[in-house]
Amino acid sequence: MDLTNKTVVVAGAGKSGINASKLLLSRNAKVILFDEKTKATKEELHAKIDNHENATIMIGALDESVLTDVAFMVISPGIPVDAAFTNAFREKNIPIWSEIELAYRLSGGEIAAITGTNGKTTTTTLVGEIMKAWKDSVFVVGNIGIPYTEVTNDIKDDSIVVAEISSFQLETIHEFAPKVSAVLNVTPDHLDRHYTFENYADTKMKITMNQTKSETCILNYDDPVTRKMGEQIPAKPVYFSRKEMLDEGVCIVDDTIVVKEQSSEIAVLKLADVKLLGAHNVENYMAAIGIAYYMGVPVSIIENACKAFGGVEHRIEYVRTVNGVDYYNDSKGTNPDAAIKAVEAMVKPTVLIGGGYDKQSTYDEWIEAFGDKVRALVLIGATAEKIAMTAKTHGFTNYVFADDLEAAVKKCAELACDGDAVLLSPACASWDMFKSYEQRGELFKSYVNAL
Repeated sequence: MDLTNKTVVVAGAGKSGINASKLLLSRNAKVILFDEKTKATKEELHAKIDNHENATIMIGALDESVLTDVAFMVISPGIPVDAAFTNAFREKNIPIWSEIELAYRLSGGEIAAITGTNGKTTTTTLVGEIMKAWKDSVFVVGNIGIPYTEVTNDIKDDSIVVAEISSFQLETIHEFAPKVSAVLNVTPDHLDRHYTFENYADTKMKITMNQTKSETCILNYDDPVTRKMGEQIPAKPVYFSRKEMLDEGVCIVDDTIVVKEQSSEIAVLKLADVKLLGAHNVENYMAAIGIAYYMGVPVSIIENACKAFGGVEHRIEYVRTVNGVDYYNDSKGTNPDAAIKAVEAMVKPTVLIGGGYDKQSTYDEWIEAFGDKVRALVLIGATAEKIAMTAKTHGFTNYVFADDLEAAVKKCAELACDGDAVLLSPACASWDMFKSYEQRGELFKSYVNAL
């Protein structure tokens, strides 16, 4: 794709937008980097893209006079596709691309792409480890924290790209087509952005829209939404199931994860070799095994990489034991379904920290999942009162409020007894008090280590 002297608007001056701009400039495009809300100056943004002579910076209102010869816009995932300024592009029939679409158009390699409400990062990381054990040129990119455009110029035709793809990134794909895709699960999330659950589920399914029957989509048979997707997608559906015995797909036989294909049964990994806590992590391993198998990885390599895998930071991550109490960081539990899985994974009486940014989620199922595991709930953030009201409705009244995360950790230390666990799994995003779930998790660990 020749971009020489073509004008491209990049909306959003965060990590995604900066790397998209640098990639476009490296391909001789003319870039207009636009951000309505950035606190950075034009000079600071110019410096981030190497003060390139073909770059123009716009901050605040978009000057629509520049749209006369724009080839397309690249929109950062944090910007809603129905933001007011995007109407000007639609009126002029200017295509709106995600950063994922841009990187796909400008690079080669075989792609394994993973989406879903929960488990994306763990599954993507594990698939990446499997691929690195198999091939020399492997790139793990996307919503996992490394923009696809950051490494596009390094990707070769024989490279493997493992991409974690969010619903925000899938909204504006057009030709993006992985060799193997996966939709791990779909439960209500980001309804402040997608408005309805149906919109959200349809956006997740877009990961398959350019695949053909010669390509594969790995789907969760135990999730009714993803099971139904298998009837609608253009790719060949391959299911995994932790609960059911499948005729074909990835399932469990005699405490071993197996791949069933064309009347053959291939043993891959014993459940005893899964190091991570929780039934949901068994599902993540099963999905990763399915993805790797249909990417063509030998079973022995899959098995050895799975055995060596130790998990991902901020996902039910053991921090330390203080006064007989185990502390776990699950800051990535940014929605109720993820937080339910973390609670279910706990094997000790638990003092739980919850609350944060309000994504218009409901918390009834999360509270109901407490059972006899959660002894006390410490609430922080914008949703604290909302969660407390829900807890009270369900008869759970052993909750307290804390002004911030540091105070919450200290309160947990007071409430927990020898033999208990303390779990940060907020069921909410972090954006009301923190820059990211990573920052929230890092601070949690620092507060625990200071006890």
